[in-house]
Amino acid sequence: MTATYLDGAAPDPVSAGTDASFMADVIQASQQQPVIVDFWAPWCGPCRQLTPALEKHVRAAGGRVKMVKINIDENPQFAGRMGVQSIPAVFAFSGGRPVDGFMGAVPDSQIKTFIDRLAGGAGDRGDDVAAHLAEAQESLALGDPAGAAQSYEMALQVEPENVKALAGLARVYMMMGERDQAREILATVPEDKRNDADVQGALAALELSQDGASGPSSALRAKVQAAPQDHAIRFDLAGALAAEGDLEGAVDELLAIIEAKRDWNEDAARKQLIKIFDAAGPASEIAKQGRRRLSAILFS
Repeated sequence: MTATYLDGAAPDPVSAGTDASFMADVIQASQQQPVIVDFWAPWCGPCRQLTPALEKHVRAAGGRVKMVKINIDENPQFAGRMGVQSIPAVFAFSGGRPVDGFMGAVPDSQIKTFIDRLAGGAGDRGDDVAAHLAEAQESLALGDPAGAAQSYEMALQVEPENVKALAGLARVYMMMGERDQAREILATVPEDKRNDADVQGALAALELSQDGASGPSSALRAKVQAAPQDHAIRFDLAGALAAEGDLEGAVDELLAIIEAKRDWNEDAARKQLIKIFDAAGPASEIAKQGRRRLSAILFS
């Protein structure tokens, strides 16, 4: 029998489920439309962040997908069967079986893409790539390089030669200390796209990441403090800082050299500074502030 809603409103696609209702709410219901299962618990902080975002996007899908929330403290049976070891854990069911899912809190744009894909409204290929790139940036902002790498790889599945995804993935591998992997990724950039600003920035960052061969920055900083006029040691300190990812600190040391002796070592400090600006990105605050400070020194 088809239910009649006196107020004309459609039923809420979000509901609470139990182990007893799992077969009807999830397995059988997913024969008609996709069903998302959100395994959560009241004590789980990331769950309180993720669940409202899931609910928002499920409701925005206009009935094309349902969501069932299951408290694993009260209903551990199916969570155990699904191998859930940490929460939040999200699974998508279609045709009576799991077809997709993810663990942990993820960026809002990734949730939207996940639900749009299930609901059949993910948009065209260009939209997919843009969404994956946005997800990668959100993951980086949340300090999740592994999540960013996954989003970049998903973008490359849609568009294998996308330079923003290739450069971004290479940078993520550098962040994780995988320089060889980053180099291999950048080697796949088509020749006619190697001058792209994102690619050049990633190549500069890769080169900088290999410039710390003179030792850790802490040891070099002590040497600089002992011999502040030794520009060679300060230059090595700048290289170590850049290799460790402290581009701002590297800029400070290089500008100190330029201020003391502009043409030291055939302009080595200024050339290295330009490389750091490329690595940081021309629109970055590091590049913009650094160029202002460099101009103030050169034209003072």
